[in-house]
Amino acid sequence: MNIRASDAEREAVVEQLRVASVDGRLTFGELTDRTEAAYTAVTLGELRAITADLPGSSVAPHAPAYPAREGAPRRGRRWFVAVMGDTKRRGRWKVDQELGAVAVMGDVLLDLRETELISGEVDIAATAIMGDVTIIVPDGVDVDVSGISIMGDKRVKVAEAPPGRTVPRVRVNAFVLMGDVKVLGEQAAEKRSGTMFRAWREHWKARIEASMHGYPPPLPPPHVQEPLHPPYGHHPPHGHQPPPPPPVHWS
Repeated sequence: MNIRASDAEREAVVEQLRVASVDGRLTFGELTDRTEAAYTAVTLGELRAITADLPGSSVAPHAPAYPAREGAPRRGRRWFVAVMGDTKRRGRWKVDQELGAVAVMGDVLLDLRETELISGEVDIAATAIMGDVTIIVPDGVDVDVSGISIMGDKRVKVAEAPPGRTVPRVRVNAFVLMGDVKVLGEQAAEKRSGTMFRAWREHWKARIEASMHGYPPPLPPPHVQEPLHPPYGHHPPHGHQPPPPPPVHWS
């Protein structure tokens, strides 16, 4: 069909895609991709192709997909916590409540690309204390990061949609102390690497482990790029030898 689509018809398709996401028919990534396709569609035929595999496929305005649910109990926040360890959530999972991530000398990874959303917004409370919280989202979503950073970083590397489009939103309220909270799009996620805060965190983890086992503390990292000296059982990096032990005086 070569009839050109109007702005109202594009918005109608976007709303239909949101309904499909609520029903679990589309993941977060699929919703974002199809929303982008809907906004760039020129003809009605292109719009119908976007929703051809969804029930009730039509290009007609309808009510917003996410009306307020009066009387529905509010669920508590779902927490992902890592203390001197790693916590990862990937794959297909449903986000039907607010999320929380806490990393204390550890790593929390939340991959939202294949999630099923019940609303047009994801709310995340992120705390990183000498740790890293990484949130991966599809490119093209709206990202809003707020909060406090003390000797740490709050970063967003996402290819966001042009202004004025109705797209899913990810809100992150972060507290960072010598750590890192970052929201990455798909392209940035493929290039992600460690930071100086991770190097110092690993150093302090090694010190704690050495203290628990009665071993001497490891040397601090000389700079971010150089591998860390292991807590025990291995030789230190070249050029950074530990001092010799003190002489023993026999009485």
